[in-house]
Amino acid sequence: MSSAKSSSVVRSFNFVGDKLLRLVPSQETALYVLKRLLQAALTLLLASALSFAIIQLAPGSYLDTLRQNPKISPERIEELKMQFGLDKPLIVQYFLWLWGIISRGDFGISFAYLRPVSELLWERVPATLLLAIASLIVTWGIAIPLGIVGAVHQNRLLDKVLRVISYAGQAVPTLVMGLLLLTFVQNISPLFPVGNMTSINHAEFTPLGKVLDIAWHSVFPVLALSITGFAGLQRITRGELLEVLRQDYIQTARAKGLPENRVIYVHALRNAINPLITLLGFEFAGLLSGSFIVENFFNWPGLGRLILQAVTAKDLYLVMASLMLGAVMLIVGNLLADLMLKSADPRIKLENLN
Repeated sequence: MSSAKSSSVVRSFNFVGDKLLRLVPSQETALYVLKRLLQAALTLLLASALSFAIIQLAPGSYLDTLRQNPKISPERIEELKMQFGLDKPLIVQYFLWLWGIISRGDFGISFAYLRPVSELLWERVPATLLLAIASLIVTWGIAIPLGIVGAVHQNRLLDKVLRVISYAGQAVPTLVMGLLLLTFVQNISPLFPVGNMTSINHAEFTPLGKVLDIAWHSVFPVLALSITGFAGLQRITRGELLEVLRQDYIQTARAKGLPENRVIYVHALRNAINPLITLLGFEFAGLLSGSFIVENFFNWPGLGRLILQAVTAKDLYLVMASLMLGAVMLIVGNLLADLMLKSADPRIKLENLN
């Protein structure tokens, strides 16, 4: 093998090695993640105790609802009370539930469904995640480019039109937007499906047909979740980019004759994106609360409907598990946002993000 070929192979191996090393978390990142996980465990413990106390303060219980049914005997009520562990003191109920999670990963039995809570949640998680991820993609895929366009064309007609759209989107809550879109869908049915996640004959479709069927049913639920978030994110993107475009180093880059697209998309946007990444963590958790409304309007079989039914039925362990799931989503979203910030800007020190 010639020396030139040997040098080329060595450079190739070095390049691949550098790329692989970048994929391996640094010691700083590993320690930071471990620290955040320990903090998360304490946060979840406090959140579970507070949630349990608040639920117990609410008047009535699941068994009180059953007592109103004349077909259910008092003896059966007592059996259920012992079966669910509701005959024990509240503090004992809480620690038994907590120990079940720690020792066996058992979140208890749902009162209404008489099934393990973890099974019920895992059945609904894919549908809610599909809605949430699709909403994030639509929101960011539209808001970021329009925010950039608004900043580049500041105070021009196009910028003013986009600002009006943004104000209108923020002025309409998810509740109202869901109702408006539901009314619109009902008026144009059967062009778009009114509710549910799939068609009646979904099982007869080909794999591609099943994907398209779910996508067709998710159009308006995703829009209902995305519009309010899109409007706010567009304004934030515009404001952050305008702030960066006023910096001296941007003027210097323009004075050196760099193309305007390179100045905006390489230099300015890279520095304006950091606050948006921070928002991503909060948006990820906020989508769960937004899905409560949208899933009920559009009969979407996700966590939102399940949790709302659990709250209405006062299904203690199912409500507790759903609250913990919301807390986990917030913690995971913030952790991912911090790691993305570090990846986008290596100058950021993870210890400064606490």
